Amino acid sequence: MNSPETSTVPSIVARTAADEVNAHLASYPDFPKDGILFQDLNPVFANAAAFRSIIDALVSRFQGQFDAVAGIEARGFLLAAAIGYAADAAVLAVRKGGKLPGTVLTEEYDLEYGSARLELEVGQLPAGSRVLIVDDVLATGGTIAATARLVERAGYSLTGVGVVLELADLNGRSRLGAADVHTIVSV
Repeated sequence: MNSPETSTVPSIVARTAADEVNAHLASYPDFPKDGILFQDLNPVFANAAAFRSIIDALVSRFQGQFDAVAGIEARGFLLAAAIGYAADAAVLAVRKGGKLPGTVLTEEYDLEYGSARLELEVGQLPAGSRVLIVDDVLATGGTIAATARLVERAGYSLTGVGVVLELADLNGRSRLGAADVHTIVSV
């Protein structure tokens, strides 16, 4: 039985993180309601090569600029943990309201259908620590802007924002002021 030849020579053209995201991103029209095109990153995160390329891209973009990485609940946790490990940096969990014990800072922000609350435990890092915020999607910018306010209120310095996917039509970047924002893919 003949089998096709396979090459053991690595591909000359490496796929970028953007290539990986675009190759694995799933879109669902009219979810969660009519008129919305939901961009699902779960298949991207489920692909090891794609996930690794995202982490590598974000780490290399901000290398040497942060002491800690703050991940926003929930998928931001995945990114922050991997980035923290890869960069030998501390990891901060920014949680939804009411989920953290002890002394916390709270930041409320508006959503299109109401309001929400994020929290950060105080005193986890020395004052002035440089913090990179990461999340999966930048949409309207409310969640990331609230996180930036928490980071600054905690006495830390915001060094940048890294996201996998930016929904550019929603103009969320405008709510982040002068923050250094890096996105892997903008749609």
